[in-house]
Amino acid sequence: MHNSAVLDTAYGPDLIPGARNAVRTCLRVGPDERVTLITDRETEEIAAALADQVREVGAPFETYVLEAYGERPMTEMPPEILAALERSEVSIYAAQPQVGELATRIQMTEVVNRRKIRHAHMVAISRQIMLEGMRADFDQVDAISTRVRERASKAKTIRAKSRAGSDLEATFDPQIRWLKTSGIISPDKWANLPGGEVLTAPARVDGVYVVDGVLGDHLCARFGDIEATPLTVTIEDSRVANATCEREDIVEAFLAYTGLYENSNRVGEFAIGTNVAIGGIIGNILQDEKIPGLHVAFGHPYSEHTGATWRCETHLDIVGRHFDIWMDDEQVMADGKFLI
Repeated sequence: MHNSAVLDTAYGPDLIPGARNAVRTCLRVGPDERVTLITDRETEEIAAALADQVREVGAPFETYVLEAYGERPMTEMPPEILAALERSEVSIYAAQPQVGELATRIQMTEVVNRRKIRHAHMVAISRQIMLEGMRADFDQVDAISTRVRERASKAKTIRAKSRAGSDLEATFDPQIRWLKTSGIISPDKWANLPGGEVLTAPARVDGVYVVDGVLGDHLCARFGDIEATPLTVTIEDSRVANATCEREDIVEAFLAYTGLYENSNRVGEFAIGTNVAIGGIIGNILQDEKIPGLHVAFGHPYSEHTGATWRCETHLDIVGRHFDIWMDDEQVMADGKFLI
């Protein structure tokens, strides 16, 4: 057992339903499976609740607190943690994101992908998310996600509009897979918790996306909910063509992030949120991107799962509110409510 002090952290009983959902419903941890739990000082309370659920199942587990292995932000995932993953069937990463740490999480998920570990990715998990999105009926979310994926995978075009002024159209390559990350985690694809989205790497996206919700990665913690000063992103042939906002700092941060690498400004993810337990934007990308609606991300297209033929070292989600969505000519969502 490593750094087991995390397991002695007191936590409120209101965290138990979400933690139980994670361990028993989403990951379906068995008593004979080895679990690695990775956390940080800021997230110890939630990690302790998760650890107790693993303990109740009877599974052997190891916990790792990132700060015990060096300074944050970390440029490399500690070898002790990578070694623990090599001997695990299940893993959980419940920690707060820091600028420059995406590469370490990619190191971790490379082991997860290769070994087909059932992995729950809880980056930026918060107490509020444990009480909201993590309390979803994930079997219901899975049923909705399955229907959405079945329709989406047959669609030649998907159009989306929002109350704030988004209006975009995407086309798709039938060779590129649609993925379902509904919260029920399989060995084939690690997933964020709380779950609830259906996504692909689109062939082409054109139009305008008005971000009146949140930006992803570390920009979310910096700016939070930007409904009062939305960012308008113009997309031409899947690339950022223009970005405008009343706040110059938001524009600068968005353009800097999407300008880092050759494909940082290219739409790599086109996704429909399916977690119907989420009532509104809270200013945290982990939950907000699962809200029923449409979001896109610039950068890495999850090529290891979608089959996309390109890669990128960055991935930035943008999330808006109140979407209407059409798959070919059939409307499947009106004002953020599913019609299927």
